[in-house]
Amino acid sequence: MAIAHHVAQVAATIAAIVQTRLALAAVEVEEESLRFLTYLALAMLALLCLFVGLVLLIFMVIVLFWDTHRIAAIGLTAAVFIIAAIATLLGVRTSFRSKPKLLSFTMAELNKDLEGLQALTRRGSEPS
Repeated sequence: MAIAHHVAQVAATIAAIVQTRLALAAVEVEEESLRFLTYLALAMLALLCLFVGLVLLIFMVIVLFWDTHRIAAIGLTAAVFIIAAIATLLGVRTSFRSKPKLLSFTMAELNKDLEGLQALTRRGSEPS
């Protein structure tokens, strides 16, 4: 009877560990999806503001220099916007590279659990 009781306790403990780790994985997936949606929403808002501002700025510059240097004004504004686009893309790439890997915390906890179980197994197999 005692062996069956201990086996049941071990099974209950393993089930609790798995349940906790799955809950942690679900939280991490939810955080990642919220982070992605936040990036997407902010990027779309920034693009909208940028587009409206750029159209107005380009129009203003071309109107100001229409009689004297309209080609230079168009070329200069195009160069400025190309440089800004490259800088933005580099910033986004840096941001994506620095974010944590998906389920990294869950994997770390599972590794700790596995190491703990292996230590228990080693201790249980040692001669008394």
